[in-house]
Amino acid sequence: MPPIEAVATAPTRTDVWHSANAHCRAHYHLLAEVEPDLLCRALNLFALQGLTPQQVHVERHDDLLSLEVVLDGLSWHRAQVIAEKLRNLISVCSVDLQDADIARVEAVQAAG
Repeated sequence: MPPIEAVATAPTRTDVWHSANAHCRAHYHLLAEVEPDLLCRALNLFALQGLTPQQVHVERHDDLLSLEVVLDGLSWHRAQVIAEKLRNLISVCSVDLQDADIARVEAVQAAG
């Protein structure tokens, strides 16, 4: 019988959902058609994750709503998943996601 050999295991991929991952301050900017239930549907995606935004700002411009949401304590992957879910909502035209911490550093560097 041949000798038993150690089985080489392939490296595992990183766990993007792990709580030890670096967290960011996510800044979402949505443009959507005006619908009475849009705010509830958009903010519900955060509530379902047990998240409460630090800041929410909404403005209506004719037939469009501009919605900005800022949250702390998300991994970048989790922030991107929520952004994709927001993009899938009916009447949402666009979703822009930025790391607010990086955007602030870039703004300070550009001004200085």
